[in-house]
Amino acid sequence: MQKSKLKELIAIVEESGINEIEVSTWWGRKVRITKNSNAPGAYHQPPAIAVPGAASANQPEASPAAEPPVVSSDHHTILSPIVGTFYRAPSPESPAFINVGDKLTKGQTICIIEAMKIMNEIESEVSGTVVEILVENANPVEFNQALVVVDPG
Repeated sequence: MQKSKLKELIAIVEESGINEIEVSTWWGRKVRITKNSNAPGAYHQPPAIAVPGAASANQPEASPAAEPPVVSSDHHTILSPIVGTFYRAPSPESPAFINVGDKLTKGQTICIIEAMKIMNEIESEVSGTVVEILVENANPVEFNQALVVVDPG
């Protein structure tokens, strides 16, 4: 897709009341533009699409990876093994995999991180009690970003 057409689509989304637009070209390529929305109840927010040759001024500024919180040295922090979108439950209707205060066993699924339309179940590396969940549902996470703090004691 030409840069001018991409800019035109971005302008349409920004100026209108719509939150998302998807356009298919005649040769089968699809481009989806999604307005960043923090609307309550929003469960899934598709990842931004990188378009070769597109001006970086039209793309949101990347936020630096979150620093792991300062926690007691006897706590274990589970880090994200990949970049993606963090989900606390397998679907919007399902209960969360874990909550603060829950007992964990090593190998238990704690969340799903979606990367490139693949749902990756993230498992606990230790047994213990969930002290803190550091990421909000449906938020993007970076590689090595702190996800969950566990008290193995």
